[in-house]
Order: sequence, then structure tokens, then C-alpha cells
Amino acid sequence: MSDYYEKVKVQLEQMKSSGEGAEKEEASTEPDEALVSSPPASVSPFQTVHSSCPTAARQNGSKTAVTGRNRSKSRSKLGKDERNSSYKQESEYALHETLVAANANVGKPHNRIDNERQMLQIQGTGKILQGKTETNGNTVIPNQRPKETKGFSHNKEDGNKVVKRRKPVTVDTSKAKTSMEALKLSIRQLKWKEFPVGRRSACDIYWHGVSFHDNDNIVSGQVNKFPGMIEMLRKINLSRAVRTMQELFPEEYNFYPRSWILPEEYQLFSTQIRLAKDSDASLKPTFIVKPDGGSQGDGIYLIRDPSDLRVIAGSQTKQSVVQEYIHKPLLIDKLKFDIRLYVLVKSLEPLEIYIAKEGLSRFCTEPYQEPSQKNLSHVFMHLTNYSLNIQSGNFVHSNSLSSGSKRTFSSVLYRLASKGVDIKKVWSDIISLVIKTVIALVPELKVYYQADIPPGKPGPSCFQILGFDILLMKNLKPVLLEVNANPSMRIEHEQEVSPGVFEYVPSPVDEEVKVGVIRDTLRLMDPAQRKPPEMSVEVGSPEQGPGEGGVLPSLCLKQVFPKYTKQFSYLRTVERITALFLRFLGVKGNMRLGPTGFRTFIRNCKLSNSNLSMASVDILYIDITRRWSGMLPESRESGMGLQAFVEAFFYLAQRRFKSLSLREQVVSLLEVCEAQLENQVGGGKRPSPLAVLTNHINPDPYRFSVGGLRLDRRLWTEKIHLDYQKAK
Repeated sequence: MSDYYEKVKVQLEQMKSSGEGAEKEEASTEPDEALVSSPPASVSPFQTVHSSCPTAARQNGSKTAVTGRNRSKSRSKLGKDERNSSYKQESEYALHETLVAANANVGKPHNRIDNERQMLQIQGTGKILQGKTETNGNTVIPNQRPKETKGFSHNKEDGNKVVKRRKPVTVDTSKAKTSMEALKLSIRQLKWKEFPVGRRSACDIYWHGVSFHDNDNIVSGQVNKFPGMIEMLRKINLSRAVRTMQELFPEEYNFYPRSWILPEEYQLFSTQIRLAKDSDASLKPTFIVKPDGGSQGDGIYLIRDPSDLRVIAGSQTKQSVVQEYIHKPLLIDKLKFDIRLYVLVKSLEPLEIYIAKEGLSRFCTEPYQEPSQKNLSHVFMHLTNYSLNIQSGNFVHSNSLSSGSKRTFSSVLYRLASKGVDIKKVWSDIISLVIKTVIALVPELKVYYQADIPPGKPGPSCFQILGFDILLMKNLKPVLLEVNANPSMRIEHEQEVSPGVFEYVPSPVDEEVKVGVIRDTLRLMDPAQRKPPEMSVEVGSPEQGPGEGGVLPSLCLKQVFPKYTKQFSYLRTVERITALFLRFLGVKGNMRLGPTGFRTFIRNCKLSNSNLSMASVDILYIDITRRWSGMLPESRESGMGLQAFVEAFFYLAQRRFKSLSLREQVVSLLEVCEAQLENQVGGGKRPSPLAVLTNHINPDPYRFSVGGLRLDRRLWTEKIHLDYQKAK
């Protein structure tokens, strides 16, 4: 044995003579980060001297504590001669490696062990890490830099467990547009990684500013827009979706004002208003007209009579919605206001809805008076749109969250509570309104979704933040004004800092609300799902990801669905109709049902009879499809859309179950259709082998399955022949 090993033996004797004090000192210290545990009675070349050791001992290494329960084990891959050596020599060699790792000044390492592979066992995992020893005795693991050892952290309950720091979530913000500041701030708070100009490889989350189609080349990850959401939240489509639900559930959907779609329902609107005035001469209703594609209050105006409608090209009115105006809104400081609430639709299947616990209250800038012919044009009195009222000289920018022309919704609730209002009831009614509205939108959103992301094909998943504009009536009943697919997420506003000089300055109210909404939306969409909802998580902890100190607050988004599934599941009737529609579309990615698909639906559900021949079915299809094509002139696709199919389904239900209410008729017909289709798929009458072959029910033209056995075409044909002979 060399002189160097003799020196090591002397050091070992010195450490043994130090007594139990060193062992107790070592046992009292916590394991250092990057320490890997293994069975006792051996040491690891990864082990380092704990900071609680004396400074002198850390410098010369002669008093390093290497015995006790916290020792770790590592055996080198020795050459042939060394493998045949005694156990004593092997222990002495391991001790030498540990001392070299603890103090590079003790002796000179031998070249013959510089490049030998080191085996490192991680306790509790059964994994073996391989590495090489450098000249200082430290083991280097491939693809791991020494500084990354700080990314390891120990479980407080068990020091032997090791948790690796996970890679940060990546967010592509190249298409984010106006939400950039709040988005960047949210990403910084989460300590995630932003790619402001995009990235060649896939990101975990893509944040689009306008629509799902801002970037059409995404095949994985998550996108913050649903395909078709912009189309569904246009004024006309929203009104149609809610109107369908009002036909089935009139009491549950009475939160949406009575509406007419122009120009197709102009005559109906004129007739109904004229009859109402004839029956009550004192009646002086007011209506608000909203352009179909309008935003930020553009093009909105009030009328008292159908003749006041603004016309384009003679008698043709612009595509718009006209609604009954709410005469008696709730006032604060004599001002009318509305509520902007942010709602996260996390997924469609299964349906998940979250509501932000905080929102914005946006005030008019002129004291409210009930509408009259003189004040109909006073937009600062009647319209709560922020983009309109900010142009008023009375608009008040405030650094306080409870004053000014824009405040937090919680400050309004606090003020109402001080007057004895049951704000829990107000919140409950608002939650109910939100869930019912989303349920009305989901059916057609599913049609758009399968058109852009067909089942079974690669594509991203989607989520979206919606802006609900809600008005509280004087009796505290919430009324839905509209839903925005792209609510403004700006956290600054333009302000004149000197005459003629405008700058964007921070808005404390907007930042308070919007940053939390975006940040917690990202937390919920974290692909690793590293933290439980509704819990405070330390920034930089293993549950949250890499970062620095600080604590994130509890989630500001509250789940309301499927949490309240029992109360609202009965409203999802139209979704069941949509499932039938999607089943018979045929080619995936299509959004229109052709005549053959409609006939197949009637035939498979066994809806034709002596009172409804297939010729009548064809006439029904042509009649409804033509009428809806006239109402949707911008549509270039031919065939029957979902809304037309729902109308046809209602018609068939009314013909078959005449004595029931519309809701009962529709549910009864659904049960008939679903039962027939279930019997065809399994448990009921199965198609004959000949029908399978001739109708190509089996998608594989060369292999067939009978009784769980796979048969080729020749055997399948022979079986058909035998079945035919038996039948004869």
C-alpha cells in the first residue's frame, strides 16, 4: 500500500479517537442539498461538509465527520486486481474518495482513478447514476452541471427523499397583443419562461390576442382561445342560443332581456310593439339597438319606436339586435353602473367553469334619469361602456379601489352590505346566470371544436377567459347585457399628463383584478398540475416551479362547474341533441349535415312511420335548411347547421308527443333516439354478417371480428355463405 494510503489510515485513526462528539454533531445537522442517501456504514463522493462544521475543519478536512446514520455509499468500478482485494482495502479506498471530495488539499489524487466510472444509488428509487470522478474527487453526472445541485430539495418529513426542480412552463406570447403587460407580469410572478417572438419547438401554452386561428400551426400544448367563440358571442348568435334555452326553460333563462334580430324579425318587432301600445296607451317602452359585430359601445343607440331605427340602403336595417331597455337599474351615487366579471372556461369536455372572485364596476359619468325623448342621446347617462365614458370630462381616474369611475366589484358589494343587502344572494344569482349562459353556448362550440380539432387527430386543447357584462336591477336581480370573447386585459390607461401630451399610466384597479385573473388562469392550466387549487404556494417551491422567494395568494378563480353539476345538469338538453348531430355529420371536420345524413338519423332512430314518410323528411330538411341559409347569408357552406337541426328536432318532438310541454316533448324524443342507437351499438339487435360486409360497418376491409375472433376476408366470406345456407 502506498504512503498516501498510510496517511489516510492515520487520519481515520484520528477521527475515531475524536469520540462520539463528532457523530452527534453530524447527526444534529440537516442533510445538505444534492446529498444522496444510501445504506449506512459507507460514504458517498457526493457528500459535502455541512455549514455547521467548524471553519478550521472545513479548511483542512482532518476533522470531517464521516461516520453515523447519514453516511452514504458509493463503490467504484475497480480494475481486475482491485476487485480481488480484501473488504478492508475496499473500505479504505472508499474513505479515501470521500476525504478527497471533502478537501482537495489532502494528498494528491491518483491518475488511475481520475476517469473511472462511479456508481451512485439513490435510495428509494432503485436508480443508478453513473459518472466520472474529476481530479478533485467529485463525481460528475452526465448532462448535469454542478450548479444544478441547488435545484434539489429535501422533504421535511424524510430527509432521504429528493425532489428535482422541474423545468419551467413555456408560454408563447408572440400573438398576445393588448394583454401583454398583464401577461408578462403574471409570467414573471410564476417564474415561467416567456417566448415573446415565438419558438421553433412546441410551447406548453400559446396566448393569442384575438382568436384561435392567430396561429394555425399548433399541434400540441394549450391555446387560450376556443375555435368559434368569437362567432358564438356575436350579438345575434348569443341571442339565438339563449332564445333556444328560453323556449325549453323560460323561468331559468329570464335573466336575458327580450330581444329581436334585425332585419329578419323587423316585422315581428313592429307588430308586437304596436299591439302592446294599442292595449295600453300609457306604455312608453324604450329599446336599445346593438350592432351584431359592434364593440366598445360603437353603434349603440336608444329608440322609443320601431320607426326610429336607423336604416341603410333604403328600408334595410343593419344586422343588429334590439332589446328591451332596463328602466330601473340599481344606482350608486345616483349613477348607473354595470359589472365586468371574468369567467374562465377551462374545457368543454368535461365542462369546467371558473369565476373570478373580483371584478370591475364601471360607472356612467352623468346622473341617471329614466329615458325620455329628450335624453335618449345622452350616452354618458345610459351607456356604461368604459370606452365611451372615458371620453367624458366627468370621468374620474382614481388610485383608490373604491372610488372613481372604475372600481372593484367587491367595494360595491361592501357598500351594499352596509345597507343590509344580502350579498351572498347576489353572488349566488350571478353564478347561476354565468353557468346557464355557458351551458347555452357549449352545444355550438362543440361543433366548431370538432371542425378545427377532429377527434383522434393531433391538436392543442383550449381554454378561454370571457368577459361577462352584468347589470343589477333596482331589485338586485342580475341581467345579462352581453358576453365578450376578447375582454380588455389592459392594466394602464391613456391620460393627458400635460396640455396636448398623452401617456399611458398604470391603472391600480385594472392591475388588481386582471393580473390575478391571468396569473391564476395560467396556474390552472399548468400542464404539470403541480399544486392543489385554492392553496397558497411559495414561489420557487417544488410545487410551483423555479423562482425566488415570496408567496402567491390563493386562487382568485372559483370553480362553479362541475361543482354545481346537480343543480344545473338538467339544463344540458341541447347538448344531447348536439351529440346526435355530431354522430351523423359523417366526415369529421364538417359543420353541416347533408340530406343523406339527416335521412340516416331518421332511419337509425326509427322516427319515420305512417304519419312521417321519408318523403316528408326530405321536405322538412329542404324547408328548414333554405330558411336558415337565408338568415345566415355570410355562410358559404351548404347543408343543415346545428341551429337548424335543433329546430327540426323540436318539430319532430312536437309531432310525436303532442300532449306534452315542449321540454317534455324534446326529452321524450331524445330518450327514444338514444335508446335506439344504444341497441344498435351493443346489447340489442346486432347487424348480420352480410350487413356488416355490404354496408362497410367494419372500418377494416381486410380483417373482420366475429365473437372476438379475427378473420380474414376468405374465412369471413365462407361464414356468410354457411349462414346463408342455414337460413335457407
